[in-house]
Amino acid sequence: MPDATTATRTTDPAGHPALHADALAVLGAWAPTSPAAAAARDRTLDLLAAGPVATSRAHRAGHVTASALVLDPTGERVLLCLHGRFKRWVQLGGHCEPADRTLAGAALREATEESGIAGLRVDPVPIDVDVHPVACQGGSLHYDVRFAVLAPPGAVERVSDESEALGWFPPDRLPQPLAGGTAQLVAPALAALRRAPLRPAP
Repeated sequence: MPDATTATRTTDPAGHPALHADALAVLGAWAPTSPAAAAARDRTLDLLAAGPVATSRAHRAGHVTASALVLDPTGERVLLCLHGRFKRWVQLGGHCEPADRTLAGAALREATEESGIAGLRVDPVPIDVDVHPVACQGGSLHYDVRFAVLAPPGAVERVSDESEALGWFPPDRLPQPLAGGTAQLVAPALAALRRAPLRPAP
């Protein structure tokens, strides 16, 4: 996989075959973390039946995206961004790119680009799946697969062009206004941190 900070931001209308295969494998084997996540996983698998095009932002009916809840090494803080367009605090993440070969890798790339933090590590097992409407492509759906990501000790964040601000917050005191679906990531992310050290994406 190319370095997370240098992946090209281009649109491939045909989608990404390797990413599509990874999404089918990961979601097919995943044990959902909530009933809502189970329903969203099933909807995402239905979307993926369209083929690799379902991983491309050019797919107007909806497309798979990847996001990450970044934790500090102690699990006592989570990193959120104040999104530049919809003015809410949200986890890091976004569209998959042609260079992405795995969903976990896409989430790690997005987290690295949007946080400016090197040395992030990702748990390749999702912590949540969520389907929600977005304004891209004139109106579409994001089938967002979410992951837990661990920052190295002493990490210093750097605001990207896509954010107005970045901030570390205690998991039980998240900022407002908060994007829908972000709070539900905290419990499964902390559980992932307790299970095993988070590791680099394949």
